[in-house]
Amino acid sequence: MRFDHVAICVESIRESVEWYCKELDATLEYRDETWAMLKVGDHKVALILGDLHPPHIAFSVSDILSVAHTSEVKSHRDGSKFIYKKDPSGNIVEILQY
Repeated sequence: MRFDHVAICVESIRESVEWYCKELDATLEYRDETWAMLKVGDHKVALILGDLHPPHIAFSVSDILSVAHTSEVKSHRDGSKFIYKKDPSGNIVEILQY
């Protein structure tokens, strides 16, 4: 298991992408109207609209079924598989497999 990204809520995807690229020298990996994925140094930051995507921290694994402990694995548009779990404090943790 390794750290993959953190997803934070923003008010405007376009404005936030511009700010992160200018202020943190981020590079844009993907963007649509509801979210964007940025590379900042060696790490990824997802910018999300909170009413459409939950804020979360994500970890990638090589075999999601060995960690998921559930049959409710879903697929993203890019074909990656994922589940969301909540920690004891209610924070959302995404486990994904590319």
